[in-house]
Amino acid sequence: MDVCPNVCAVQKVIGTNKKYFTNCKQWYQRKICGKSTVISYECCPGYEKVPGEKGCPAALPLSNLYETLGVVGSTTTQLYTDRTEKLRPEMEGPGSFTIFAPSNEAWASLPAEVLDSLVSNVNIELLNALRYHMVGRRVLTDELKHGMTLTSMYQNSDIQIHHYPNGIVTVNCARLLKADHHATNGVVHLIDKVISTVTNNIQQIIEIEDTFETLRAAVAASGLNTMLEGNGQYTLLAPTNEAFEKIPSETLNRILGDPEALRDLLNNHILKSAMCAEAIVAGLSLETLEGTTLEVGCSGDMLTINGKAIISNKDILATNGVIHYIDELLIPDSAKTLFELAAESDVSTAIDLFRQAGLGTHLSGSERLTLLAPLNSVFKDGTPPIDAHTRNLLRNHIIKDQLASKYLYHGQTLETLGGKKLRVFVYRNSLCIENSCIAAHDKRGRYGTLFTMDRLLTPPMGTVMDVLKGDNRFSMLVAAIQSAGLTETLNREGVYTVFAPTNEAFRALPPRERSRLLGDAKELANILKYHVGDEILVSGGIGALVRLKSLQGDKLEVSLKNNVVSVNKEPVAEPDIMATNGVVHVITNVLQPPANRPQERGDELADSALEIFKQASAFSRASQRSVRLAPVYQRLLERMKH
Repeated sequence: MDVCPNVCAVQKVIGTNKKYFTNCKQWYQRKICGKSTVISYECCPGYEKVPGEKGCPAALPLSNLYETLGVVGSTTTQLYTDRTEKLRPEMEGPGSFTIFAPSNEAWASLPAEVLDSLVSNVNIELLNALRYHMVGRRVLTDELKHGMTLTSMYQNSDIQIHHYPNGIVTVNCARLLKADHHATNGVVHLIDKVISTVTNNIQQIIEIEDTFETLRAAVAASGLNTMLEGNGQYTLLAPTNEAFEKIPSETLNRILGDPEALRDLLNNHILKSAMCAEAIVAGLSLETLEGTTLEVGCSGDMLTINGKAIISNKDILATNGVIHYIDELLIPDSAKTLFELAAESDVSTAIDLFRQAGLGTHLSGSERLTLLAPLNSVFKDGTPPIDAHTRNLLRNHIIKDQLASKYLYHGQTLETLGGKKLRVFVYRNSLCIENSCIAAHDKRGRYGTLFTMDRLLTPPMGTVMDVLKGDNRFSMLVAAIQSAGLTETLNREGVYTVFAPTNEAFRALPPRERSRLLGDAKELANILKYHVGDEILVSGGIGALVRLKSLQGDKLEVSLKNNVVSVNKEPVAEPDIMATNGVVHVITNVLQPPANRPQERGDELADSALEIFKQASAFSRASQRSVRLAPVYQRLLERMKH
């Protein structure tokens, strides 16, 4: 970004010597690996300042490659070039070359023994090392494409180029610091590391490194060695022996003995492209061959995986990718048992109950199952005692199939280990199984899937009429249903939501109104039908407001606020008593259809009387007799309103 002629922006990491000749994509973050940065401006390559002038208007005269090394700040490379007999004349002579020149800091950071071996044999080792940094033609950054290779001047060995979406370019995983410094006989790019030839593929590196003994055996057992020694560009997050030792031997032996789980485990450590550490300047979501997304980031000089600094050695380059050593296994869900899936979820209380109830073998075996595990918060007031009833209830939280919630549909039935048939209800913002709704994304394991649920599930225990007859709170409602001739309706197959008034609700009616209602079968049926919705609506399926059509024809206004269900603005005392043909919500008042509500009846009568009064007033202007009648209508109006 030029603010003046030939001025380039530089992002500097505060407290370090790191600089990034960056692009606008990174500026909004103003951070590199969590460290704050400042934007400064420098002359672009090949230009310099002029006193009294803005920007960098003066173009530098071009020099040969050797002299340009000094201009870009690679004087150590210049020094080592001098020590060889052949290279300086070549850099100063005719031709067209590219040199990826290590910075002075890059040379200084080399291990002493490596540097000693180079400088002790300058005309072979040092010369070869420097020639490997050179290409026999001019290559500018706009030609450096992701995944390409360049042929070096040392035995035609390949140099690997990666150009990442964030603008960073790496050369054998060394970051390009300053690019495109033109020379009379080529171009100089400054890089942050001394690079070396790459001869081994990923599989060969696994074979020769002692720290990969367990990984070596796992790769051989899985058959992935063919891929890891073939063509391609991968990133292997290679677990060390220590990483394998950290997991329980029972888990490790189970995975190693299961070819599919083992393959998923290893594929979860392989990224689909080569990712050098220097390309990570902020968090990235990267997909593994297994299909899982890993959050790869950095904190200072450390790389992180899913927020953990578990990479112990980075940027081991191979001919077909790059290896980073990690000290912790990345076990994907697809290689885990239900117990192992649950260990990382907020359902530990439920899992303890399943274990205490003797159902542990189902959660650690090879049955195809789906576990409906309530959240820990469901048990904030305590857990039920482990008795026959609880064991049976928990068995009905285990579905006899491995499911995925995205394939569930409304009205589907699911069979449990306890022998019950559970129904699926799909609502606008929730997916429920009976009264319990899914509260988190599925976790799909090797054989089982974990559904995290928002409450304990209660399977249906008979029809709506069976539920009402079996509860003493509803004896008056049952009698009313029988009197109104609705027993057969609520006993037959269907989908009903019943707002069931308790005996206290009926007793709260004025005696005359209660007697009148119970004595008029037609009116009673009308009132009772208004308490029955024509679909199943559990509390978890209620949004801010649902208008539920009743069997009577008018709509019920059902809402949920602060976890309290209300119908027509009256709170529900107990929601979600499940029946085979519906759901029952307990209420403590008798609902009145709109036409029966006193205020609305009064308003209708008042409107009628007002119309009569208007007609009488009009008539009075034509007839004195009508004027005498007008007070009669006025009194009628007042009576109607009260």
